[in-house]
Amino acid sequence: MCGNNMSVPLLAEAVVSGTEKETAAVIFLHGLGDSGHGWADTLTEIQLPYVKFICPHAPQIPVTLNMKATMPAWFDLMGLSPDSPEDEAGIKRAAESIKAIIEHEAKNGIPPHRIILGGFSQGGALALYTALTSQHQLAGVVALSCWLPLHKTFPSASNASKNLPILQCHGEMDFMIPCQFGAMTAEKLKSIVDKSMINFKTYPGLSHCSSPQEMAAVKEFIGKYLPRI
Repeated sequence: MCGNNMSVPLLAEAVVSGTEKETAAVIFLHGLGDSGHGWADTLTEIQLPYVKFICPHAPQIPVTLNMKATMPAWFDLMGLSPDSPEDEAGIKRAAESIKAIIEHEAKNGIPPHRIILGGFSQGGALALYTALTSQHQLAGVVALSCWLPLHKTFPSASNASKNLPILQCHGEMDFMIPCQFGAMTAEKLKSIVDKSMINFKTYPGLSHCSSPQEMAAVKEFIGKYLPRI
């Protein structure tokens, strides 16, 4: 990592180990108020034997949107509309924490091009931002029910290759992060990466949660971009 020599402390995490030699990893970020444990359980059901799943836990911080209540959050949220004020410093700080996990995995034998970054809701938003600003070419991004933070800073803020594969999934009955926001994000992403790299899937009847059909799409994406070697 460039910059100063201060190391970013690694976040506590739930890890699902592969059943054979691990040659790839998925770092998956949970949503607001959640922890890595629930997603670790969900991802176990779609795991490939050579892929390690890493599900970090967000720190406990006050969240403006929830009357300053302290809860697990990657960064502060002031609102859930495209023009809401954003916690720029918090988003960038959180992205550095995730980049530190990528560096840690690289030092332990899993290179960035064998790492997919994913997440749900606020975690998906952070996954998108982190992947697009990373100095490394990652294997891909899985962005579930989310949006692109600090979208007005892109495409200039991007370090990503035009060939970064992105899977976006969104429930059509999501009233927390409306599907329209996902569609707007997909359009914005087309100005950052090659539009052929973006796959935006929507699911009728699905609210702000995941479904077996969605997770099947995630498994297919992981298998495609993290093939066995």
